[in-house]
Amino acid sequence: MSSALQLPRETLLAAYTRMRTIREFEDRVHDEFSAGNIPGFVHLYAGEEASGVGVCMHLTDRDAIASTHRGHGHCIAKGCDVDGMMKEIFGRKDGLCGGKGGSMHIADLSKGMLGANGIVGAGGPLACGAALTSKLLKTGGVSVCFYGDGASNQGAILESYNLAKIWNLPVLFVAEDNGYAESTASSWSVGGSQTGRATGFGLPSREVDGFDFFAVYETAGEMIDRARAGGGPSLMHVRLGRHYGHFEGDAMTYRAPDEIANLRQNHDPLKIFKQRVVEASLISPEEFDAVDKKVVDDIAMTMVNAKAAPMPTEADLLTDVYLRY
Repeated sequence: MSSALQLPRETLLAAYTRMRTIREFEDRVHDEFSAGNIPGFVHLYAGEEASGVGVCMHLTDRDAIASTHRGHGHCIAKGCDVDGMMKEIFGRKDGLCGGKGGSMHIADLSKGMLGANGIVGAGGPLACGAALTSKLLKTGGVSVCFYGDGASNQGAILESYNLAKIWNLPVLFVAEDNGYAESTASSWSVGGSQTGRATGFGLPSREVDGFDFFAVYETAGEMIDRARAGGGPSLMHVRLGRHYGHFEGDAMTYRAPDEIANLRQNHDPLKIFKQRVVEASLISPEEFDAVDKKVVDDIAMTMVNAKAAPMPTEADLLTDVYLRY
């Protein structure tokens, strides 16, 4: 039996609740965007929940994460307020960033969430900076940089590997490989392997099944503990799959006709989690059903609150633009 499968019931329920919250949040955002109710661009994390949650279950508010344009799941996994997130996506004044960031720029520094980021690969230097701060101030904090297979080809990521290594920074690089850089297959566009690249910079690395929460949780725990103890950076290559397109409105003509149906039926991280936990007699199907119902109700209320929240006023336009010392 996986050691992670022996987690306390409360931890297992918390992990599933976070994953289920991400799924319901993303499915509702998909529906609302399709109806024309959400401005801007939206990139959904549905199907990748085990990665973000499996990593962030090991983190606290003193730890930092750098996210991507597909950042909703990372925000929820890190503990950001879901109500404030939904208001931000709807561009409301009470959103986490005052309605000015929207889907691709949600941030909450109080939770160590450095922000979703529309610049591909930009999270590497940010994570290194936060890790350097933790190291110099001796806070014991760890930084995590989430990025995709496409971003792994960006120079900023490779430079971050090097910087993290030579400064021995407490950083975990998490390459979330959903198989596509927008519409370009990573099997065609990424030379070599993610773990091989890490080895070239002297970083310990491992490939992980991103559909399996327990595999992600165990590996991330080992690497985060190592970083926290002064062992330096490492890399985890997580293979997973997204249920929606690169962005909302993506026709997905580059994907096989049955690809998404297969993901949902046979590689759904929530289904896999429930099956393994129920088979181990740790949580009953009825308890999972109760979590599902509560999450659906909570997200429905979050949606109601977001739609009713006030828009920013003209007086809010220049707030949070300049920093006053």
